[in-house]
Amino acid sequence: MVKQLVFAITLLVSVGIFYFTINRIIGFFRLTKPAFPVRDYGRRFIVMLDVAIGQTKIFRRPVIGFFHALVFWGFCVIAFGSIEMVIDGLFDTERFLKFLGPVYIVISASGDIFGLLVAISILIFLFRRLFLHIRRFEGIEMKAISHMDANLALSMILVLMISLLGMNTACAALVLRSSEPMAGVYPVSSLLTGIISGFSTSHLALMYEICWWMHILLIFLFANILPYSKHFHVFMSVPNVFLSRLYPLGKLPNMDRITYEVKLMLNPDTMFATATSEIPVERFGIKDAEDVTWKNYFDALACTECGRCTSVCPANITGKRLSPRKIIMDVRARMKEKGPGMVKHGKDFTDQKSLLRDYISEEELWACTTCNACAKECPININHPTLIVDMRRYLVMEEASAPGGIKSVFSNIENNGAPWQFSQDDRMQWAQNIELHIH
Repeated sequence: MVKQLVFAITLLVSVGIFYFTINRIIGFFRLTKPAFPVRDYGRRFIVMLDVAIGQTKIFRRPVIGFFHALVFWGFCVIAFGSIEMVIDGLFDTERFLKFLGPVYIVISASGDIFGLLVAISILIFLFRRLFLHIRRFEGIEMKAISHMDANLALSMILVLMISLLGMNTACAALVLRSSEPMAGVYPVSSLLTGIISGFSTSHLALMYEICWWMHILLIFLFANILPYSKHFHVFMSVPNVFLSRLYPLGKLPNMDRITYEVKLMLNPDTMFATATSEIPVERFGIKDAEDVTWKNYFDALACTECGRCTSVCPANITGKRLSPRKIIMDVRARMKEKGPGMVKHGKDFTDQKSLLRDYISEEELWACTTCNACAKECPININHPTLIVDMRRYLVMEEASAPGGIKSVFSNIENNGAPWQFSQDDRMQWAQNIELHIH
């Protein structure tokens, strides 16, 4: 009874803190702008199965991708065991899901095996981060806190797996000393029982309790740390893939107001049905956190900071300042900084700073070639170019700010109807002395 009470209080506190954090994030989402309508659920589900569940983009780097996939799949399987632990803790049951019979055997055995595989994978990840100094883990956006965050999360996952195996091993050893049948199958833990064969029954029971509490308390702690960590992608990556843009990568979204004005110029007779006043006048492009769409912010929360986008960016590779990862991380950081003030005082709140220039420089934005290599490589389908282009739109349409070469192109289009500095009447002069021989 005491154990149930302590567990219930711990669970209630954990859920309360998690609810507070998620409610705060939802408040930030309310500050963002609309993106695209979410439709075509069948196609989205297929993309989610392929990219998120199947981890297909991760396997572009086959070796390390395999270990990452093991961790993801392991979490999916071990989640069933975590749910069972919550039920056992609340109702003082033991292996509650054992009524599932053969299904429970599969769940328990796969969870035990994945516990070892995930632990091995995490050790490999920690070794790479601590000793190999992988280039894509570095960058101006990767501060010391970013590396500490990654190492802390990996260490917690490792302890989670060790406590899981310790709990299963102690349970298997206790069952061996009794005449009761074992609920479930634990192939790895059963092999490990030889290590603790010298323990007394009371010591095995104590080991089981310690590992049980360590595991469940770490789950509660980990769940509440994640929203403040890059590892929030544990929760956000799968829905982010489901909410992916289904358009081809090269297609950029248009602004409704501009689309209307262009259509009005091209065909004024048919456009009077829609009053201009019905389309709200708004800031062109993105200057600050309140200008981003909900999908931009969702991308920022889901970003794993893996650096795959930056590692394939031609601008970054050639030494320019642009890092697609930094652009996404800056959106998250800026919303974290300005969001509370806007929630409290409204969208008009200002702290005399902005996402543009205070976080992201013009040099970074104009270095982008919109080749979409970053979006293609991202393992959770973040679309960086749409965000970058929207920030460029603000510079051009609100401030008339652009590199000299682009300004010349704009001027030529306005004056000559083409990007070149020749009038339309002179456009074919280059071909006057060319003789064409038709066979």
